[in-house]
This record gives sequence, C-alpha cells and structure tokens, in this order.
Amino acid sequence: MPGQALRTPQDRKAADVLRTHFRLRSIAAVAACLLTVAATTAAVGAKAAATSRRAVTFRTRTMGSWASLTLVTADSASVARLAHAALLSFHHTDSLMTNWTTTSEVARLNGTAGGPATRVEPEVAAVIALAAEVNAASGGAFDLTVEPLVRLWGFLGGTPRVPDAAELETTRRLVGWERVAWDPAGGRLGLPAAGMRIDLGGIAKGHGVDQVAGMLRSAGVTDALVDLTGNMAALGDAPGHAGWVVGIRDPRDRGPYLATLRLHDRCVSTSGDYVQFISEGGRRHGHILDPRTGWPAHGLSSATVVAARAAVADAWSTALFVLGPAEARRVAAARTDIAAVLLQPVPGARDTLWVESALMPMVTVAPAFIDSLVLRPF
Repeated sequence: MPGQALRTPQDRKAADVLRTHFRLRSIAAVAACLLTVAATTAAVGAKAAATSRRAVTFRTRTMGSWASLTLVTADSASVARLAHAALLSFHHTDSLMTNWTTTSEVARLNGTAGGPATRVEPEVAAVIALAAEVNAASGGAFDLTVEPLVRLWGFLGGTPRVPDAAELETTRRLVGWERVAWDPAGGRLGLPAAGMRIDLGGIAKGHGVDQVAGMLRSAGVTDALVDLTGNMAALGDAPGHAGWVVGIRDPRDRGPYLATLRLHDRCVSTSGDYVQFISEGGRRHGHILDPRTGWPAHGLSSATVVAARAAVADAWSTALFVLGPAEARRVAAARTDIAAVLLQPVPGARDTLWVESALMPMVTVAPAFIDSLVLRPF
C-alpha cells in the first residue's frame, strides 16, 4: 500500500520495473521514478512571482494508459517525493488488479476457476465487495464476470468482431455474478466453473485514483487533481479558480470536449463507446457489454458520474451506460451517492445531454456544441 514498505512480490516487482525504467531519467529537482514533469501555470496573471502557488503536473504510464498528478505548490521540488510515492501507488494497483499478466492477484483468482473458493488479498477483496454492491444495485448491469464475453468480442487481447449466436450462448454460461461464491465477511471468492474469469477493468482505475487521493490528503495536500484516463479526483481548487474544471469528452470527437464540469472535493468518471468499437451492418458496437445479454450496450453515447469516491464513480458510469437512457436516469436520480450526466444520441436531430439537477450549476456546454445539444435536467 502507498506509504508502506513493499510487502508483496507484486510490490517488489513493480518497484524493480520502475527503478529500471527511470534509471536514465535522473533530474536533480524531482524523484527519479517520474517519467515526466511538466510545470504548468493556471490563470495566475502577469504579476505572479516565482514563489506563487502553481499547478505542477507529474505523469507516468500505467494501467494501459497515462496517469497524471497535478499538485498546487510554490515549490515543485518539495512535492517530488510525495509525487514519486503516488505514482508508485498506481503501479501497485496495476500489479494487483491487471488481467494482462499472469502474476497479478486477479490472474491468480482466475486460475482457480472450477476449484474451491480461495482467500482474496485484502485490497482486491475490498474492490470486489464494492463491485458486488454495484452489481446488486444495478440489477446486474455491472458484473465483474463479463470478462469471457469481452474476450469473445475481441475487445480484450484480440481483434474486435461480432461473434455468432452459438458462441454467445456458450460464453454467456460463464457469466453472472450470481454464480460466484463470494464471502465478503471472510474475503473468499470461488469461481465454480472452469473458464469463468473476473475483470476489474471497470473499477480498478477508480480505486487507483482513490488510493492516490487518500495519500495526498494524509500528507496534508488540499489542492490537487488526480487523473487516470478520465477517472479523476478533484481536491480543493485549481490556482486562481474555485474548484477544478474538467471536460466531458465528445464521443464522436467533433471537438475536444462537449461540456465542462466544475468540481470541488469530488470524483468523476466517464464511460463511453468511443474507446473501442466495431461497425457492422450500419450499426456501431462499443466495447462496453451488457453482461445480461452478451451484446454491446446501446442507447447512450456516454455516461458521466460524480461521486465522493472515484471507484464508485467508475463502476456506476459503466452500470448507467449499460442501463440506457431511461433506466439510468431513474436509478441515478434515486441514489444519493452519485449524480450523472448522460449523453443520448438522437438520429436526425440534436443529441440530448441529460444533467441531474444537482449538477446543473456545475455543467457548462462548450460553445461549439450549443447548437448541437439539447440540455435537459432530470
């Protein structure tokens, strides 16, 4: 865990990888494990002195993407050690929860499929417990066992394709959280059928962001932005601003973002069909699958969720995307722990941006999209 001694083989392996990778990037003012350090200033004005607090961004490649940590400080060197520990934390999360290696805890659990239940590493067990809660609350729209279907469609380690009906039917028998033997009190998990697999890809990045945000708060940091591929934690304020302004990406890339959200001490995650997709018969199939049907979810272009915890926002953004426009609005409006922004495509007309009432004061449509979106509260 962040701030503790490296206690597992995965931790030690992650640390060895970092030391090797960054050996040639020694910079006197920053920690040696940082990939890049990019100093940026945000609206501090021409009169800003060298000692003014500014936003300093540290980045690393992890979890199949880029992670960035922006700290508001007057002295970038003074926060380098903390940034080093935070970025190492991302690699720790990846070493436990990735399904791209054979050494992670998730890989070990998947290797037990068809056998007896096994005790789960405590950090991974906590993430699984949250995933199980979202699964139940969403009616199965969020399901860790969807992994065999994702592989079948080629969205995980393959070439995307539309499988035939027989393949879908066979693979669906391996999917369903209700099939899993999960003991949250004892932290034990059993995958009863050979071929069953879990995938934490819909929640692990959010968990990684939560871990880093927790480290920063424990270190006394009040103003920072943690970002892992759109899974963000906004602490305090950006320099010269009230809160942090983050963009909601346009899934069709007609502009850099279609709207912005102003966040203060909140987390956000967006799920959409723009990351991976295939087109067949004039229809676009995204990589987010409905575990209940085996088919890609349709009805929304993206689902953005704001919550106190990044892992909650991460899991629920996927769940709401799968639920579709009407059910997602109903579920989100009934919950007090999340608030949502939903983009619904409307063929032949302007797309609808559904914004939960609590978020309306925080959302601003980008000027380029004012004439192409209908903003509707719910």
